[in-house]
Amino acid sequence: MSRRFAVLVALIVVCAGVELVAGRGMSPAAVWDVLGGGGDATERHILLQLRLPRLLVALGAGACLGVAGLVLQSALRNPLAGPEVTGVTPGAVLGAVAATGLGLAGWESPLAVVVAACVGGCAGAALLWLLAGRGRSDPAQTAVHGVLVSAVLGGLTAMVLLVAPGELGSVVQWLVGTTEGRVWQHWHLLWPWALAWGVVAWLLAGPLTLLRCGDDIALAAGLSARRARTLALLCAVALTAGAVAAVGALGFVGLLVPHLAVAVFGADLRVTLPGAALVGAAVVCGADAAAQLSSRLLAAALDSGRLTLPVGALTACLGAALLLVVVRRTPSRTF
Repeated sequence: MSRRFAVLVALIVVCAGVELVAGRGMSPAAVWDVLGGGGDATERHILLQLRLPRLLVALGAGACLGVAGLVLQSALRNPLAGPEVTGVTPGAVLGAVAATGLGLAGWESPLAVVVAACVGGCAGAALLWLLAGRGRSDPAQTAVHGVLVSAVLGGLTAMVLLVAPGELGSVVQWLVGTTEGRVWQHWHLLWPWALAWGVVAWLLAGPLTLLRCGDDIALAAGLSARRARTLALLCAVALTAGAVAAVGALGFVGLLVPHLAVAVFGADLRVTLPGAALVGAAVVCGADAAAQLSSRLLAAALDSGRLTLPVGALTACLGAALLLVVVRRTPSRTF
């Protein structure tokens, strides 16, 4: 097991190195020189003030989404549960966009964005819970209801943008999902939030394991299933809200990373929850590096001065394809 963690950490280091050298304006030799304490002022500013915080935010957001997805799938006993298809991510986006449109939040008050995203995420999850009713234990039916909830919340988000069209430029990051322009302020907001709720998630490993076995077994073991599930859902919403406030809606990361984590680390959540954090960090970091390299290649092919491919667009396209595989392998059974 320790070897698997070591391999995953090595993969993250490789992805991080690629991301640091993937941007324009600096050669790999210049990046290495700056990391060694050299380089001129411009190179140091680009690497230390722009690329490094972007890298850290990508890692932190990926870890949050990976853990949130695993917590949701365990609490709901549903392998198709995830922030993207349970109303949590669309609700968090709606909360952030609405708060920004009303002038209640923004980058000058980043904590307000997180709070607004948490409120929206809770509202989205509650809407799905009410809509699914007794059928929420059916993975396929929950996914269908999740699509409906996401469509409703997306429509409400569009209405907010119509009411306050001047805010479009400042909220597009939450709609698409991007790490562009992330600075140390975003990282200083994200890491304490992610660490605190990540610890809560790890402490819930025992109750979540019982919930995965069914409410009857949990009750027989003396666990209040409703209370434990409520706390787990709150933890998942908080982790998702932190990620959304930092990078926006990264499609399908929280849904598919738990499947990879369980495949690599097994069913013991005491091990798999930290593993999901590492897998999520590796996926988002790797996707961001791929998005930067693709942007450079597309800009060269189209003879464009600057072309930026958002990492959220890349994760959504790849995640949609992988989701079809998961759905085909999970027809109508629970965890």
